[in-house]
Amino acid sequence: MNRLRRSFAKVIHRARVLPPLEAYRLWAANYPPQAHNAFMRLEEATMRELLPPLDGRAVLDLGCGSGRYGRLARELGAASVTGVDNSVDMLCRAVVPAALASMEALPFPARRFDVILCGLAVGHLPGAAFERALHEIGRVLKPDGAALLSDFHPYAALSGTQRTFTGSDGRIYAVEHHIHLISEYVRIGQTAGLILDAVEERGAKVGDAPAILVVRMLKRLC
Repeated sequence: MNRLRRSFAKVIHRARVLPPLEAYRLWAANYPPQAHNAFMRLEEATMRELLPPLDGRAVLDLGCGSGRYGRLARELGAASVTGVDNSVDMLCRAVVPAALASMEALPFPARRFDVILCGLAVGHLPGAAFERALHEIGRVLKPDGAALLSDFHPYAALSGTQRTFTGSDGRIYAVEHHIHLISEYVRIGQTAGLILDAVEERGAKVGDAPAILVVRMLKRLC
């Protein structure tokens, strides 16, 4: 639990908040393609519990960064793995083939992917951009495909905690975050052809307030 708390900064000691592109420009050099702190290990363990079958599937690592989930998909037998991110600095670290693009305008044809994995990226998007991104997810998923998305839990954000990192200059920074409630996934999903299939909320241990939100959404068949 103490290690998890050190992954955050409490509101009384607020870190300087940076827009995502600026934050990842500073973070990229120290951002390996694996869960590298207690918060990310909790997030990945939660994602794995809801992970759909990947063997033989076409997988998109959305907001891939250094390619953590793309690498996992490849290890689990995905037939093809593609990443996309809007940070050039992070793409230089990517361990999977990846394109420079926004989650709001994906450079892929409709019904391209069986599975979309998106780890800790949707919180970077304000409301309208989040809605566009969910519509893009619905567009590029094949019918009956699945999207698995994780985020900093709304309860944690509303309590004043921040997702923080140490920059190459040694200073502590926080990444700008936008809160998206489960009801938003349901409401926007209805217009994007997506159905909320499963939700997992996880704290560091039983009884803790949740720090992680993971949702699984399925593309409607028609």
